[in-house]
Amino acid sequence: MKTPALLFVIALLPAFATAQSVPPGHPKTDGTPAAKTPAGHPPMESMKKDPVPAAAQLTHKGKVLSFTDVPQYTYLEVSENNKTVWIAASTVAVKKGDIVRFDDGMTMTNFHSKSLNRTFPSILFVNTVAVTKEK
Repeated sequence: MKTPALLFVIALLPAFATAQSVPPGHPKTDGTPAAKTPAGHPPMESMKKDPVPAAAQLTHKGKVLSFTDVPQYTYLEVSENNKTVWIAASTVAVKKGDIVRFDDGMTMTNFHSKSLNRTFPSILFVNTVAVTKEK
């Protein structure tokens, strides 16, 4: 007879523990921001940024002429404004002829890729490459 009573008490423990786990005066924990944040804390709205920039923030646009995948990276030869540009980014699924958008990145001159055993006179290392449906 003691077993059902013990099971009942054990079943209630999680509910009791949850109800007592937040100390009095603690800010809301339902996911909504507290009414007041500590001094110097950035606005909560700034924390709601998309992990991938919108296409409008990817200021460069070009057509993929060729590409090479190596572990963790993709090297792309892109035609942008009738000029050929080499870019490198984290691995991205592209195919020849795709239209891509990419950020300003960082240009390196005379970069030697050990994995390709090739030196690029100029290459742009970018954070994001996005395949678009643009023409």
